[in-house]
Amino acid sequence: MAVRMTPQRFDELVGDALDQIPPELASAIDNVVILVADRNADEPDLLGLYEGVALTERDSWYAGSLPDTITVYREALLEICDSEEEVVDEVTITVIHEIAHHFGIDDDRLHELGWG
Repeated sequence: MAVRMTPQRFDELVGDALDQIPPELASAIDNVVILVADRNADEPDLLGLYEGVALTERDSWYAGSLPDTITVYREALLEICDSEEEVVDEVTITVIHEIAHHFGIDDDRLHELGWG
């Protein structure tokens, strides 16, 4: 059964997840905007999405580029959870997963690390 939650509370959880990133990693995040949307139009079950150029792939041509985006999909996340505690966990996993993509970590490695 989907969890009901105000958009403001969900945004707080995304902020809380970002606060869990160690300062040395947080300071390395470069040119990224974190967004919250209801759902991904092409893949409605998608929980999060990183769109951009990973830090490991950037070179001089990247200068002046628009920010990369990480989008966290509220309705998709709420739909798979049965409690607010579960939402907290899933939001954290999703945020960490998408930030890992920004650092050039692919899905296979994330699964190995338990962040699948």
